[in-house]
Amino acid sequence: MATTNEKSISILNDVVEILNDRINGYERAMKDVEMEDVDLKAMFSNLIHESRNFRNEIAQEITAMGGSPDTGTTVSGQIHKAWMDLKAAFTGKDREAILSSCEFGDNAALDVYRDALDESELSGSLREILTRQMNSIQRTHDTISQYLRSSQAAH
Repeated sequence: MATTNEKSISILNDVVEILNDRINGYERAMKDVEMEDVDLKAMFSNLIHESRNFRNEIAQEITAMGGSPDTGTTVSGQIHKAWMDLKAAFTGKDREAILSSCEFGDNAALDVYRDALDESELSGSLREILTRQMNSIQRTHDTISQYLRSSQAAH
């Protein structure tokens, strides 16, 4: 039977993996977005920075518990990347498609955070960190959803 620390490390490593997915997703989005979409480029740059900070914060907690932070991504992140590649091949790299992919990615991140917070093994301090990070991702998700609705309404 796994100890509470081992279980907490496993839960936190799931969060690290989804944050790695999020970093990769926003790096790709920033590369794919048109040059004139400076608003999105700035937002994506900030989100990459935020996600790296979140990952580093979680990695410190994992290390403090005697674990090793994962460096990879989730299987679903690899599937999402393949889906984005396929979608880009058919729809191009337009603003709406990029925002839709970002919204999809943040939905996946929110699901991982919710699953982590459902686990009873996490300490109060870990719950506070995850809740704060999840709330920030939720605000980002809401902003991206607004951008997406505006983009769709413009067509």
